[in-house]
Amino acid sequence: MSSAVSAHWWAPTTSKSRLTTLASVAFVTALSIMTYVVWTSPGGQSTVQAIQEALSPTHLQAENAQLTATISGLEQKVADLESTVSLQSDQVEALLAEQLEQKSSYTALLAEAQQELVDVRAELDRANASLEAARESGGGSGSAPAAPSSPGAPGGGGGAGGGGGSGGGAGGGSGDSPDTPAITAPSLASILDPDYRYFGMYTEQAPFNWATLDNTAAKIGASPNLVGYFSGWDEEFRASAVTRAWQQGRVPMLTWESRPIESKNDVIDEPEYSLPVIIEGGFDDYLRQYARDIIATGLPLVIRLDHEMNGVWYPWNEVTSKGASINGNSRGDFVKMWRHVHDIFEEEGANEYVGWLWSPNIVNNLPALQKDPAFLASLYPGDEYVDWVGLSGYLRPAYKPDQVFTFDYSFGASLDQLRALTDKPIMLSEVGASETGGHKPEWVTSFFESFRQEENADVIGFAWFNLAVTTYVEGERSTNDWRIDSRADSLLAFITGLSDPAAEFRLIPVAGP
Repeated sequence: MSSAVSAHWWAPTTSKSRLTTLASVAFVTALSIMTYVVWTSPGGQSTVQAIQEALSPTHLQAENAQLTATISGLEQKVADLESTVSLQSDQVEALLAEQLEQKSSYTALLAEAQQELVDVRAELDRANASLEAARESGGGSGSAPAAPSSPGAPGGGGGAGGGGGSGGGAGGGSGDSPDTPAITAPSLASILDPDYRYFGMYTEQAPFNWATLDNTAAKIGASPNLVGYFSGWDEEFRASAVTRAWQQGRVPMLTWESRPIESKNDVIDEPEYSLPVIIEGGFDDYLRQYARDIIATGLPLVIRLDHEMNGVWYPWNEVTSKGASINGNSRGDFVKMWRHVHDIFEEEGANEYVGWLWSPNIVNNLPALQKDPAFLASLYPGDEYVDWVGLSGYLRPAYKPDQVFTFDYSFGASLDQLRALTDKPIMLSEVGASETGGHKPEWVTSFFESFRQEENADVIGFAWFNLAVTTYVEGERSTNDWRIDSRADSLLAFITGLSDPAAEFRLIPVAGP
């Protein structure tokens, strides 16, 4: 028999088996001695007795009863605290609801007062115009000055007179009709150089359906005086968007994308819509007809052509973060495209009705190449081709470690770049704030406070993206609720800021039921 076989099962070799045996014997001997000492010493007897008492049923029952009482007391304390928190939450919600109602009512009164002032000024303008006309006609012919029309009445189909009280106006439609009043609008010049600020809104269906916009306006207490909407280059000019907007007294602002309207935002390769194709005349027939249709409608609008041109996510962007071509485009192509479209509209006479809005994205999260002020400058067509400049900017996750939730953090650097390029009026043409992280009320408050600051006197308004959108952020599915009324505290912050007279927004009363 080998030595390996004679080893104990817990020892791998014979020599180690002997050592293991000796160690085991020593351990058992020591344990026996300790046990004897404990049981035979006077102190040991006390210890044994204490152990026996601790393990007795009576002692265990007492401990269980004490623990049960403690748990019961803690559970009651938790219940009391939950009740207190619930009561306080109800009180906070009630107070917030009361504040919302008060702010909304105040905003409604402010809008009504502003509208009354506009109507009175319009009546005064018409009366002065009638008096001047009578004087020019000789005044002594016995004919009395024409009586002014009632406040707020629209002008005739010829386009004279402004229903909005801004002086000159544009008229659209088929002329006067006893059943269908002509649709009128202020002059393009007065729209582009307003003496108040614009409160605009995008919804999923406006201006073709007002349900969401009207519902939100009712909560605010005032309606937007500008409405934004989108259209692609596979669509004809939709005159109804413009006429429906002006029927409500709202400036129509068209975001006009040189791609099909159903294209996804993550698709940048659409070679048939590349900038060189447009520059070389591939869409000239379409553009000329579009311009003619605008003229036929006879009402002004603002066109935001191919927005966020300084990004890397649209087929009209020029280059990637590494300088590689996007969609066959090259550096300098965007300016050529913009001027080409503008020139066609000029040739057709449509620029009499169109204000051109050049609107990049805020630079905060752009790649280094696109963040450079020189890059943005290379995309600017020039003052003679632009009426407004603008920005798209959101409070959106993922947030940076050093981020602060203020207007200046979101827009400050981008505004500096815009103002270095031009002194054109600035429209914050697409803005919103996510509820993710709980910073929205703080950001909205800061957003409106910025309109009271002298350095932002050139910012003539904003258009809020009033939708909830699900996208993928860094590979994870995320829903951002940009809506004005996403939460009660966010809505209150919005109403408070919008209704501040120092912010100089022109508010339209909410239409009655």
